[in-house]
Amino acid sequence: MKYALTEKQWELLKQVAAAPKAYEAATAHSGVLWALQQRELVQRGSGPTGREVVVLTASGRFYLKHGKHPKEAEADTQRLKDDPAQAALAPADGAELVARLRAGQGTVTVPNPGPQTRSRWRAAFYHALYHGHVPDGCKLRFNGRAKSDVVLKLLDEAALKAAEPPAIPAVEVPDDLPLKPHPFVARTSKALGRSKTTVDTRDRPDIVPISVSRHLAERAMRIAHALITEAERRGYEVTTESSLHRGEATHRLVIRIGAHAYPWEITERTAKVPHEPTPQELRNIEKNLWAPEPPKYDHHPDGRLMIASPYQSPYGNPSYGHSDGARWKLEDRLGHFLHDLEERAARAEEQRIAREREELARKRNWYRTLRQARSAQITEHRSAVLAGQVEQWRLAEDIRAFCTAARQSGAATDWMEWAESYAASVDPLTTPLNMPPDPPAGQYDLREHFRGDLYAHPWPFGRTGRWTLANDDTDS
Repeated sequence: MKYALTEKQWELLKQVAAAPKAYEAATAHSGVLWALQQRELVQRGSGPTGREVVVLTASGRFYLKHGKHPKEAEADTQRLKDDPAQAALAPADGAELVARLRAGQGTVTVPNPGPQTRSRWRAAFYHALYHGHVPDGCKLRFNGRAKSDVVLKLLDEAALKAAEPPAIPAVEVPDDLPLKPHPFVARTSKALGRSKTTVDTRDRPDIVPISVSRHLAERAMRIAHALITEAERRGYEVTTESSLHRGEATHRLVIRIGAHAYPWEITERTAKVPHEPTPQELRNIEKNLWAPEPPKYDHHPDGRLMIASPYQSPYGNPSYGHSDGARWKLEDRLGHFLHDLEERAARAEEQRIAREREELARKRNWYRTLRQARSAQITEHRSAVLAGQVEQWRLAEDIRAFCTAARQSGAATDWMEWAESYAASVDPLTTPLNMPPDPPAGQYDLREHFRGDLYAHPWPFGRTGRWTLANDDTDS
């Protein structure tokens, strides 16, 4: 178990310790309290009033005093006690270290050693590096120089290079906008207007959506030109998609990769600074106590460009995108942006194929189950017909036997003649027997034999009860 505490857990532990008698658990977050109890730092119970209360344990007091759990302190003490003996087992030099690595299939792990042991392993590592003990074509790596486990690995350089992902090709952005830029960019240049502060071309058809300060517009246009040109060179389509939102048309410029479209826009990032109330806002507060308070922060454009999805996540971060950073400019990240879209499109295509396969499997299972239900319906219908014929045949035989016995006892002739005539009328064997016609195969007729949605897929049976779907592969 990890005994380190989060800030919330540490604060609650101090509150429990500061309580004069017992801390009432109702005022604490249940998850934080549970974490402290699992670490045996607090104990929970019922108070005099029946409410749950929390008290500090001896381990909790030790933690507050020393900043660590007593079990951690005990482990550290034992580790230091065993440190000299463990240090004696460390390799004496780099040659011995490499020999141990080869014997251990290239990896040696020393669980959280003491300072002497860690120093000996570190010294062997540097001796191997600087005295030519590392084999040609190999790399020696050391993790855990100051804390945690010591892990040494002898790695094959060729295998490392082969495992590295291929470099993402960069997209070249021109230093100046071409005389004949991409048609999208050319139309955007005409739509910028004369605003000297900001430009905003978002939500307009066949226009590059940008929202930046005026002095950044030319740079944004060069980036858009390079991105659109490279996307089309790779075989992708750059087009405008329009839709209706609350009765109004909305437009997005998208990069379509296969069947998947990804909208994007170029915007300027903002910096959050404390808001300074204006004289007007101060006067409003003085005149009206119920006036809304001014915002705590203002967001000012800071000159950093960002290309991203126009759709925002619940946390305010773009679902995909890149921007100017401390170590690169947006121009350097266009290749990564397209690479991200390509990976998203590949994953989306895999998911689409998987959904289609699942839907096809459900459809085949639905039709297979429907065939079974139809077969059960026909079998039930035929068994009912057969049972009726057997019952009628037995009735006719019983009537004939009765008539024979009745004639011997002197029964009326006309009555016996009628009875024999009736027996002949109900006897199914007096006429040739044929297969009975199948019952109707509508949704209503199969409702008792099919469990599921009878309207999930096109109904395959016609009015005569025959299977009507052509080229159906529902049995495969």
